[in-house]
Amino acid sequence: MARGAEGAQVRELQARLRQIGHFNRTPTGYYGSVTAAAVSSFQGKRGLPRTGTTDAVTWDKLLGMTRKPTRDELHPTTANPVAKPDPRCMTGRVLCISKTSRTLSWMVEGRVVSAMDVRFGSQYTPTREGVFSVYWKSRHHVSTLYDSPMPYALFFSGGQAVHYSSDFAARGYSGASHGCVNVRDEGKIASLFAQVRNGDKVVIYW
Repeated sequence: MARGAEGAQVRELQARLRQIGHFNRTPTGYYGSVTAAAVSSFQGKRGLPRTGTTDAVTWDKLLGMTRKPTRDELHPTTANPVAKPDPRCMTGRVLCISKTSRTLSWMVEGRVVSAMDVRFGSQYTPTREGVFSVYWKSRHHVSTLYDSPMPYALFFSGGQAVHYSSDFAARGYSGASHGCVNVRDEGKIASLFAQVRNGDKVVIYW
């Protein structure tokens, strides 16, 4: 495994590195610069060449020092406490997004189906607040304005969308979007993308 790889094995790699203190983020399933640095750190501690790439020797060494990750380790629950839903979220199919708690709750008829951490735009490119609806789904979207990937994009207002962000997964809240609602858990946004339909409501509130 190397930079750019993604999938279940990458998620397992991250969870195992986390067990022994080399990876302090939520497993994302994406092999980016943070994962490469964690692998390099592990390799250095074990006297292996610090390549940042997970070869067979590195993987075997890691397997020998860790246990099979649990489901919770692979897919941790939302790190941020989920906000009390806005009253406008209580009927229908709704992406209920709180800027205060920095969470998205996928709700159907007042029941939370799933929840995930999100981040928003900066003060210069703020995420709009209000009631919107999903008007376009784009699985492999790339922003024409910023030339950046926006996988699992659920567009709700102009160019603003809910989508997976590898930058959010790697850097957390030290970064910001250009107005979109970023999700850092790829498994959760993939599941959400499969469930949401065009026309479903989006509520963004403080």
